[in-house]
Amino acid sequence: MTSRIALLILVLTAGPALADQEPLLPSPPPFQPQVDDPMLVPAPPASKQVGTWEEALGLVRERSTDLRIAESNVQRAEGRWRQALATLLPNGRVSAGVGLDLLHPSLAVGPTGAPLITPADAEYRPTVPLASGAVSLTQSVVDVGAWRGLSSASAAEDSAQANLQDVQRRLTLGLARTLVATVAAERATEINRVGLRRALERAALAQRSLELGAGTQLDVVRVRQDVEVARQSLISGDEQLRRAREALGLSLGLPQEVGVSTSFQLQGLVEQTRATCTPLKALGERPDLEAARAQVESAHASTRQASAGYLPTLGINSNINAFTTEPGPGRVATWSIAAVLSVPLWEGGGRAGIVRERAGLEQQAAETLERTRRDVEVEVARARRSVDVAESLVKTATEARELSARTDQLTRRAFEVGRGSSLELVQSGAALRQAELALALREFELVQARLDAFLTEARCDW
Repeated sequence: MTSRIALLILVLTAGPALADQEPLLPSPPPFQPQVDDPMLVPAPPASKQVGTWEEALGLVRERSTDLRIAESNVQRAEGRWRQALATLLPNGRVSAGVGLDLLHPSLAVGPTGAPLITPADAEYRPTVPLASGAVSLTQSVVDVGAWRGLSSASAAEDSAQANLQDVQRRLTLGLARTLVATVAAERATEINRVGLRRALERAALAQRSLELGAGTQLDVVRVRQDVEVARQSLISGDEQLRRAREALGLSLGLPQEVGVSTSFQLQGLVEQTRATCTPLKALGERPDLEAARAQVESAHASTRQASAGYLPTLGINSNINAFTTEPGPGRVATWSIAAVLSVPLWEGGGRAGIVRERAGLEQQAAETLERTRRDVEVEVARARRSVDVAESLVKTATEARELSARTDQLTRRAFEVGRGSSLELVQSGAALRQAELALALREFELVQARLDAFLTEARCDW
């Protein structure tokens, strides 16, 4: 500081003499330090990368466990519907057997072990051992509970189908989010390395000022401290990148890190998702709401099915019995047809317990539908609002970044000519790093907000 004051006095006293001499030389160019650090090397790419939206979606279709589970639920619902239908369709059965009485080998016995008695004047006699067969046919005529069970199974199948579509929508949204998060993490690591490079350049500038006598050891320590802060941000950012890649790998069904290639067009992601999903005409058509409504219908029909257990049922049974004879090949012994009326009287209260249980399940399904409706309304309103909020945040972040860059440039120049302090230099550098990270984050949040706004009101059918 003493040398600077002496130089200023010298210039003031020698002003008239210097005016007659040659003009002053232009100021030297800004100091451009050359820095080299192992941490400035870019993060290594992932072993596997995706380059297009279609490639990523194809991996999800192929390897997603959530999708397989939803498809299995549809298969189960179809099987349940078929079982319910079987109680209303004719049921036929054929049985055959061979009977032999070990104590009386000459006696013909049927499959139940009872001896077969034939008229004495019959022109045939049963064979020993005796081979017999039976054909039975059963048809339900009046069964209210079976029809209501079929309605319940049909509604459950519709619910499973709607749930499958909702799983596809959520997988699409989750994949889009992980892709955006991975690209954002890639960008953040680049910004962190730029921030570390600038911090190292400031450290070199402070060191040069100290060597020229214009700086102090405190200036060097302050700037070196800022370098270590930038290193911490870089290390944390690299770990966030690895976790984002792992999350993307899990979304694609791969237990490894998966990156996004540089050719991936993130800005066109909304348009690419429109090729897979279509907008809803009304909010009530969202698959999760349709699945919840179908589940309520299924639970209601199941309750009515349990209540129908108190009603009588009517069915028709027909049986044909035959056995082998000599001379052969055999004779039809009986052919019967009967109408069977079954009236429930008392089963110990078990039917009442089933009715109460299914009524509780119906109430739970209704409350689940109401909760889903509320969640959907809030989710859609929030998604619509988030686009405007994200656009405003991007605008303010852009302005803040420009001001931070200008402030850092002016502060660095002032420090070079001895008019700024190291504290101001460190503060402006930290503010610039934060502004650049905030701008990158806001830009990716805008892309994510547009994706959420579209996919929260869309139907995805792969």
